[in-house]
Amino acid sequence: MGVKGRAAFAIVFIIVFLCSLWLYGGLEPWGYCLKVYIQDEQSLSLYGNNVSEDDMVQLGFCPGQRFQVGVLLMHLQAAPLSTDDVLLEPYLASWDELIKFMDSLGPLVGFISQEIEAKTSIIRDLAQKEATAEEQVSGTSILKDEPTHPSAGVMGRAYTSVRSMIKAELAQGLVDFTQPQASGCRTLLRLHRALLWLQLFLHSLAEDGRAQSPSELCRDAYRVTLAQHHTWWVRKAAELAFVAMPDRAFFYRLVCVDTQEEAAVVLNHVVRAIQKVYNQTQMALEEHGMLELP
Repeated sequence: MGVKGRAAFAIVFIIVFLCSLWLYGGLEPWGYCLKVYIQDEQSLSLYGNNVSEDDMVQLGFCPGQRFQVGVLLMHLQAAPLSTDDVLLEPYLASWDELIKFMDSLGPLVGFISQEIEAKTSIIRDLAQKEATAEEQVSGTSILKDEPTHPSAGVMGRAYTSVRSMIKAELAQGLVDFTQPQASGCRTLLRLHRALLWLQLFLHSLAEDGRAQSPSELCRDAYRVTLAQHHTWWVRKAAELAFVAMPDRAFFYRLVCVDTQEEAAVVLNHVVRAIQKVYNQTQMALEEHGMLELP
């Protein structure tokens, strides 16, 4: 391998290595189915009656691909609880679909999704441990009790929602405001920051038309969100990864539309749903001084 070949290999290795540390702030602090219709009772049964009539918008199924924008929207719409809380089960399910979205963008961008998946797993593991502990104390399955919401039986009571998790982890001394400490709250903050990045990116795809490429839009969204919490090396690695992002036509196919106008309709539904989830999570974290957890 020549000098240029070795240099190219080294650059790729550095990008992959730094992207693997993507979500750790500092390196610690990722026209077939355009039809829009009202969800029926069966569509809503997954999360009970949490979704209001105003939010009952669902997008059709896109054949032949893992990422389904309609499934993403369903989970996002189910996540807000009352006006100031977010259910964790549909929140994490939304991330499951967003991970598929990022995976579809190519290996460099998709590699980031592995870190996000690791973070959703942290919260799910904590929830499972808490649920198991509850069963051991009570001697019965929590599924036989009367949970405050259908998802409580899956996540455990303390991890039913963002606010219940915050309350429980503060009471147990699991949140350290001075140094890094593994907790659901700290992990949620990293996901919260990444969600804002994706929200701004999708909003730009919907509104920008063809003035800028998806690569440029993603880079710009990153610079005003996650980049604020990353080191210089991570920022440069991220921006290099965005260069390999697919063109706009690829995103049309991804959400099963043919034109920018159709894409705007679909993406704006998703952006509004993300905005509601983001705002209510932001409110809960801010009230407890958790927006800058180390």
